[in-house]
Amino acid sequence: MSVFPFGGLDGVLFSLVPVLVVLVFAFVFGMLIVRSVQGAKQWKRNNSSPRLTVDAAVATKRTSVHHSHHNTATDNPYHTSSTTYYATFEVASGDRLELKLSGTEYGQLAEGDRGQLTFQGTRYLGFERSLNSVHV
Repeated sequence: MSVFPFGGLDGVLFSLVPVLVVLVFAFVFGMLIVRSVQGAKQWKRNNSSPRLTVDAAVATKRTSVHHSHHNTATDNPYHTSSTTYYATFEVASGDRLELKLSGTEYGQLAEGDRGQLTFQGTRYLGFERSLNSVHV
């Protein structure tokens, strides 16, 4: 008599695989829902926040690069990458806030630039450099 019901180890795996597939699908689907809800909440918070324009300086800049490797049905793998750009601004009170911005905006900023930062919640709206902060 076998220790495993359903005809040995093959039977156990055969009965577990559908359960594991459903669990993985539920986990991935659940994570997508959670991320969507978090994004919607942040969007709503930003929309209800006042638009502020404050004196600020560019403290630091950074990028985050995400690489992906893809396989196709014809076995022609390809790679993609995406870059997210961030700048940290320091306001007159000494507080710092890091905002996500476009690559174009990122390229136009230099650390140490001073000017008027416009933002709404965590949403970057623009930075107007003061004439006395131009780097040589």
